[in-house]
Amino acid sequence: MEPALTAPVWHAAPWVAALWVTLKLAGLTTLILLVLGMPLAWWLARTRSAWRLPVGAVVALPMVLPPTVLGFYLLIGLAPAGPLGQLTQTLGLGTLAFTFKGLLLASVLYSLPFVVHPLQAGFAAVPAAVLEAAATLRASPLDRFFSVVLPLSRPALVTATLLGFAHTVGEFGVVLMVGGNIEGETRVLSVLLYDQVEGMAYADAHTLAAGLLLFSFALLLVMQWLGRRTAVADG
Repeated sequence: MEPALTAPVWHAAPWVAALWVTLKLAGLTTLILLVLGMPLAWWLARTRSAWRLPVGAVVALPMVLPPTVLGFYLLIGLAPAGPLGQLTQTLGLGTLAFTFKGLLLASVLYSLPFVVHPLQAGFAAVPAAVLEAAATLRASPLDRFFSVVLPLSRPALVTATLLGFAHTVGEFGVVLMVGGNIEGETRVLSVLLYDQVEGMAYADAHTLAAGLLLFSFALLLVMQWLGRRTAVADG
C-alpha cells in the first residue's frame, strides 16, 4: 500500500497559511489605500468645498462604527441579491462574499481613515508659499505634488503606511463577517487566534497572541522613533 501524500504546509501548521493570508491582505490593502488615499487626503487638506465635512465624516466612520456593523452591511451588499453582488455577477466576477477579493474590499474600507488621516495632516502642514514658489517656476500641479508635497510629507507617508498595514493585521470583526474562516483563503491570524481560544488550545493561542503583541509594540516603537527623528531634524 502506497504511503499517503504529505499534507500541504497549511494543514500541518495552520498559522503558516494564516500568516501568508494576513501579510498578503495587509500588503495589498496598504498599497491600494496609498494609491486611493493620497488624492483623497490632498483634496480634504486643501479644498474649501462644502462637501469637505460630510466626506471627511464618511472617511472617519470606520473609526467609530463597530466592525461587525460595517461587515454586516458589506455582507448584505456583496450577497447574490445585493447591489454589489449583482454588479460583480454582471461583470463576470461572481460573488465576492467569503472570498479573498471580498476580504480585500472590506479591509480597504475599514482601514481607510488610518491612512487618509495621517496623509491629510501631512499635506495640510505643507506651506502654501512653497507651492506658490514652485508654481512660479512653472511646475505643473502634478509635478508640485510629487517633487514638493510628497518629500515634505514623508513622515506622514511613513506613518500612514505603518498604520494601514498594522490595522489590517489586527482586523477581526470585518474580516470574519465578510471573509469567513476558510483555511488558506480568508483565515487571517486574528481569526486563527479566535479558533484556538474557542478550541481551548490555549498554549497555541498564547504563542500567537504574544507574537501579535510584540509586532504591535515594535510598530509603535518605530513610529515614535521616526517622529522623534523628524522633530530633531526639523529643529
